[in-house]
Amino acid sequence: MTRASRRGGILAIVAGAALLLSACGGGGSSTPSGAADPSGSSAASSNGSTVTVAMDTPTWILPISAPGKTQGENGIFIEMMFPSMYSFTLEGDHPFNIDEKRSIAEVPEISDDGLTYKIKLKDRTWSDGTKITTKDVDFWYQLIKNNTSEWASYRKGGFPDNVTEFKIEDEKTFTITTTEKFSGGYFVGNQLNTIRPMPAHAWAKTSDEGAIIEDFATEQNAKDIYAYLRAAAEDPANYAKNPLWQTVSGPWKLKSYTPSGEVGLVANKDYDGADKATFSEVLYKPFTSDDAEFNTLRAGGIDYGYIPAGNIAQKDYIESQGYKVSPWYGWSITYMPFNFNHPESGPIFSQKYVRQAMQQLIDQESISKVIWKGMAAPTCGPVPQEPGAAGTMDGCAYKFDPDAAKKLLEDHGWKVTPDGVTTCERPGNGADQCGEGVKAGAEMRFTLISQSGFTATHDMMAELKSQFGKLGIVLEIQEVPDSVAVSQVCKKDDPNCEWELSFFGSEASWYYPPYASGQRLFATDAPVNLGAYTNPEADKLIDATLVSSDTKAMDEYNAFLAEDLPVLWMPNPVNRVSAYRSEITGIDPQDPMLGMYPQDWMRK
Repeated sequence: MTRASRRGGILAIVAGAALLLSACGGGGSSTPSGAADPSGSSAASSNGSTVTVAMDTPTWILPISAPGKTQGENGIFIEMMFPSMYSFTLEGDHPFNIDEKRSIAEVPEISDDGLTYKIKLKDRTWSDGTKITTKDVDFWYQLIKNNTSEWASYRKGGFPDNVTEFKIEDEKTFTITTTEKFSGGYFVGNQLNTIRPMPAHAWAKTSDEGAIIEDFATEQNAKDIYAYLRAAAEDPANYAKNPLWQTVSGPWKLKSYTPSGEVGLVANKDYDGADKATFSEVLYKPFTSDDAEFNTLRAGGIDYGYIPAGNIAQKDYIESQGYKVSPWYGWSITYMPFNFNHPESGPIFSQKYVRQAMQQLIDQESISKVIWKGMAAPTCGPVPQEPGAAGTMDGCAYKFDPDAAKKLLEDHGWKVTPDGVTTCERPGNGADQCGEGVKAGAEMRFTLISQSGFTATHDMMAELKSQFGKLGIVLEIQEVPDSVAVSQVCKKDDPNCEWELSFFGSEASWYYPPYASGQRLFATDAPVNLGAYTNPEADKLIDATLVSSDTKAMDEYNAFLAEDLPVLWMPNPVNRVSAYRSEITGIDPQDPMLGMYPQDWMRK
């Protein structure tokens, strides 16, 4: 799992192994964050035609996402030069959330039987003057189809396994026929969103001087071409020198690249999309630490940076220096998984009343306002609250209610011992007993694996420990650099399965693509269902969201999971607190799916 992924189909659980954003969300920073300029250059942004941005150095350029290369800065970097066929927005009322202005293709037409998607490309060109055609889409498709093990977005049964036919109708039109009927919102937003046209006329070869291969659809040719492109992408020191990467379809072209250092992109003067750049150059500046970035921001040495969580108290000062401070809310949720397969605690967590009691001990509103200093908002369920609507517990199934939590435990046979250890007094399966599998004398004592390195997270865990302790629920908190790695799925009753609760949401736990489906998170045996939650009704409702065109399907799924508590819902932090020069317009509203579009920016 990596962190805040980008749109292109990569989702993100934050915290550690590689995608998720990753099978879950991960260790390195994947938000546009920063690091001190290794060259020592301050390169202040006084040049009105150049904008400087705090951003980790991108490490991948090929428009086919690779395992371990799904960090957010890579997605933003690629999108600037090789945009996805579809761009998405959660603002307004758009078909399938497609941003029609920015997209390379028209909104797809879906056949009456719901199986075939007909897609027409707009009249656009590559930077070398060659027209973008369906051949370029087919080129991308054949490479991912024949190299699925190399593609980070591939999941067995998903795209392209769920495609029975990819058919070129003409230079501008193609169709995709699926194995079964899917919800249009799901298939467009979570499957077709991965498509990125690539220049077949420039890239379909196996060596720098090799001839262009027309028959790139054969398995061997597709593998050989991909191997060549992958090798070029694995050579970042030559990114700016390699002519491959100069044939682009986006509003920006690569000008300079320093490994682990600054990256410069210039406006593509031949770009014919609607979102042509106003700035002539964008300079990405990495920083070795949050402190280094913040010191540069305080000194006015960067146009677009961020305020680290630990420095949010200096917001007023930063604003007084001519910056606008803007929290970047993500299309995301934050949660804490239970380990339902833990040999001792698993049976306790399987009791819904226990999960309900624990949820009612989490004061999400106060934690968001006080500990996160307003830079977090309550999570109510598996579907994120709409942009602009987050911030309160309105509509949440469970509010902070310690008295109700205590009553639930006592009514089900537990001896509540405030500031001690609550134990099961009445074992058994009766309505007033502890429940199936819970032994007499079982203790409410759990180990909680959390993330180190985040002050707000540390303080939040201390608050939970105190609040839970008032009802005799003892939390033994262990902070580790990578809580996801310690909290992997384990088999039922495995004696070596030691984790009980896990938190990895210091920068949100999961970022969604446009369609907030839960099949990867909460379905039985889902790839990032770390706690092994299973419920036949949940599976049924999740399946319905994938095939139904009725918006009620998503509402019913959200309502059931919000109430059933497959996890504990936790305060959802903003992606970052952006700070940018107040004379720059076009940055807000920031994309909740973590896109960044410098071509929309301009100085007043």
